[in-house]
Amino acid sequence: MEFKVIQLTKINTLDFKFTDTENLTLPVPPLASANHFTDKEGVDTLKICATIYINSKDSKTPVVGSLSEDGNVFEIYFDYDWDDSSPETYDVWYIEIDYTSTTVGNITEVTSYLKNLNSTTHVGGGLGDDPKTSRGTKTSLGD
Repeated sequence: MEFKVIQLTKINTLDFKFTDTENLTLPVPPLASANHFTDKEGVDTLKICATIYINSKDSKTPVVGSLSEDGNVFEIYFDYDWDDSSPETYDVWYIEIDYTSTTVGNITEVTSYLKNLNSTTHVGGGLGDDPKTSRGTKTSLGD
């Protein structure tokens, strides 16, 4: 199992503000996409691209945390420190990762999590109860 962070970039220059905050769940879950490709050495690779939203008033660069592969499901955690208040403005971060393993071709679903390092509660996938400290989204891979 190996991964490489291709890009980790703050993509806004001015603070980003959501216009519809009434329907916004906090923390905002990552927006992610994933697809398989063969790199120039012929290695099957999973590319994961994610956009995450961090409070702009105390923004620190997020970190690619733990990764796990279980059958056809891959999980990735983006670690950050949430300030426990609802921010009015955000910094928007783009993260691109290439992941390889001997079984990477079996992956059909990626769940990406925004994990609050200030909490011991791990809530997953945006399923079930509305999480209060960590948020995630599931992305299916197409053919």
